[in-house]
Amino acid sequence: MLPSELQTPRDMARMLARRVKALRLDRGWTQQEVAERAGLALATYRRFERTGHISLERLLKLAAILDTRAGFDQIFVRSPAQSLAELEQRAEPQARKRGKRRDAQT
Repeated sequence: MLPSELQTPRDMARMLARRVKALRLDRGWTQQEVAERAGLALATYRRFERTGHISLERLLKLAAILDTRAGFDQIFVRSPAQSLAELEQRAEPQARKRGKRRDAQT
């Protein structure tokens, strides 16, 4: 298996679907049971297992019933500052840059 940095989004989605399916099978649950427990339509859950396509909200519901929510709080977390200068730069408020209006006259 490739490291996550080298996987495409599609590969990662399918990997998550395989992991969810494995957890479902470990518990001896049917697809119908998982769908009902998570509040999903059976067709939605089946499509997820087959393709990896699912909304974030539905994925979180699956994580909740499978007791695997622990890692979600680390998604999109800023990496620690590598230097004091970087830490100071992060502390300074960033002014938003405004774009030019297309219809503005020069």
